[in-house]
Amino acid sequence: MVFHLVFRLTSIPALLVWLLVAPLQAQGLLRDADLEYGLKQLAAPILGAAGLSPSRVKVLVVNDNSLNAFVVSNDAIFVNYGLINRMQSAPMLQAVLAHEAAHIVNGHITRRMTNMASARTAAGFGLALAAVAAAAGAGDAAGGIALGTQSSARARFFKHTRAEEASADQSGIRFMKSSGVDPQGMADVLDLFRGQEVLAETRQDPYLRSHPLSRDRFRAVEGFVAAYGRQGAENPDAAYWFERVKGKLSAYTRSPKWTLRRLNDSPYTDVRLLREAIAEHRQSRTKQALSAIDKAIAQRPNDPFLHDQRGQILLETRNFQAAVAAYGRAAQLAPNDALILSGYGGALLATGDVKRARQFLEKARTIDFRDGSMLRDLSVAYAKSGQTGMASLVTAERYALSGRMEDAGIHAKRAVGLLSAGTGPWQRAQDVLSASERAEKQRR
Repeated sequence: MVFHLVFRLTSIPALLVWLLVAPLQAQGLLRDADLEYGLKQLAAPILGAAGLSPSRVKVLVVNDNSLNAFVVSNDAIFVNYGLINRMQSAPMLQAVLAHEAAHIVNGHITRRMTNMASARTAAGFGLALAAVAAAAGAGDAAGGIALGTQSSARARFFKHTRAEEASADQSGIRFMKSSGVDPQGMADVLDLFRGQEVLAETRQDPYLRSHPLSRDRFRAVEGFVAAYGRQGAENPDAAYWFERVKGKLSAYTRSPKWTLRRLNDSPYTDVRLLREAIAEHRQSRTKQALSAIDKAIAQRPNDPFLHDQRGQILLETRNFQAAVAAYGRAAQLAPNDALILSGYGGALLATGDVKRARQFLEKARTIDFRDGSMLRDLSVAYAKSGQTGMASLVTAERYALSGRMEDAGIHAKRAVGLLSAGTGPWQRAQDVLSASERAEKQRR
């Protein structure tokens, strides 16, 4: 599991929104191939019912223990891991996704991005950063990205009106019903926050500060659920992926002892074993961790994400050749998963197989260029291959993505001098250099 920030650049308004959201994500994202696949399985029926593409709208987990979920563009839904850990069923988590999808479909985000796209606002939020994509990794990245932004502006952007919340609730429940998900999940989520609306704002969960609650909203949701009707038995696939997502997240975000005491909470043997492997690995008990993950693989031998987990355990314990074999099997089973390819490339690089490492890291970059750990490894692979211009370029992009614009500019300038003028890589370096120069002007 890798911690870093992600940016899905689709337009200038989307960039401007990200300049608002970056300070709220200074802790980064929890990125993991298994986790994101599971969330995709839970989101797919909801997004389909909403008329959105499940392959285009990603669900990403914010490394924040507080309860919140939000959208800042039309192609990503962000959910704090703290909120996922509090969910008690798949329909509850799907209700969160349905509500946020409704904000996209109902045009709430588009209107805000359009309003922010005026020339005056663009200048104020550091439009130059459009050249780079956003943040990856550093804990202090937010300050470098949110040039010119102020907390009051962020608060205004995130705070939905009661009318928007009402329409998102109703639309979300409709999406749930259409996709066969029990709408009661929406009411169950709101029950988590009952009573908080009377607390001082500083004591409320962040969700309430951006999603206003009231007795009227509770009553309206209960009415919508009654009108649309309850759903039957929970979808078994959704139940499984919910347990796997929550189980893996809790294993990484709670203490290993807590996880080991609660292994039997999951009804799925492979999920229990996966959680056990993570908990043992976090306690540096490699033999026990490998034993558990191997048992999980025996249960699901063609599951690429279990092989990916095995590769991570081996790589982090410096068993490089064995890690290559594990990641290789994962990549064979999921040849277009950027995070798995990135891990495979990193393992190959650790064994000294620079040529093959670069091959897989470059492929990962073409699929998802926002992976900070992949960019770090790719820059090393280029340097070891004697491609110093490309190494400087990728390093510049990595620094830019972490908000370190001064360092990005230094490496971008070096790349511009080393790469052939007019080529694609040279233009990328020019873009980062331009962004760095404009960021410097913003600081003055």
